[in-house]
Amino acid sequence: MLKFCFALILPLILAVSPVFAHDTWVQANSQLVRVADNIHIDLCLGNHGNHHRDFRFASKIDLEGCKLVLHAPQGKTYDLKSDLVDLGYAPKEGFYSVRYTTAAQGMHLVEHTVDKIVNHGQPSRSIKSAKTFFVASLLLDKVNEQQPGFDKVLGHPLELVPMKNPVLPMGPEETIKVKLLLKGKPFSDQVVSFIPRSTKLKEEFDERYERKTDSEGIVSFTPKFGDYYLIVAHHTDPSEKTEEYVKTSYSATMTVYVPELCPCCD
Repeated sequence: MLKFCFALILPLILAVSPVFAHDTWVQANSQLVRVADNIHIDLCLGNHGNHHRDFRFASKIDLEGCKLVLHAPQGKTYDLKSDLVDLGYAPKEGFYSVRYTTAAQGMHLVEHTVDKIVNHGQPSRSIKSAKTFFVASLLLDKVNEQQPGFDKVLGHPLELVPMKNPVLPMGPEETIKVKLLLKGKPFSDQVVSFIPRSTKLKEEFDERYERKTDSEGIVSFTPKFGDYYLIVAHHTDPSEKTEEYVKTSYSATMTVYVPELCPCCD
């Protein structure tokens, strides 16, 4: 009898339990690299829902259906997924990483996307996008600030697009400015989180590190100290459902490295 009652109650518990957002992000080991030198790009998975307010790893992403693409200068693109190396001992530990040797000067954009049906109590469609940026230069002490290409719109269903260079100049008191797009249109009045690696955000809305987009979908944040910052936006639409899933959840992330001292640029 108890087993029968539990079997009836369990679906109700799952239906009302919160679903934590498992966000993906990509990060590079440096924001500046010499031409013909190596850079390492990591593909990570962590929790950044309402009850997970930090930069911690949660697990390791399943690569099925994932894309990892490098947009290099002069319009060239490279598929990085096939070269990913598993840096975890166990199937759900660690993260993936890839080594890339730069060949051209200029702004590089790394793009990750995945679209699949997941089930954390209820089947839902999960659409994720992630970006990070780095600049390749012949000299690291004389880097041209004019680096076009960072504001390229890639057409992700939910997308964060930098409105100013996310690499140069960069440091404490240099504003990070991004636009949030939903299906190509500005997404207003939405929370965007700027999560430092060294800090855990407060529950609910953390006014220190969270902002809301304006009528044009634009939001700005000025870091007070150097750190890795994970920029995150979420959106859930229960009306986007089929017989296979009950809702569609979107997430968009972007990582920006803020050095304690701004690099010298010409």
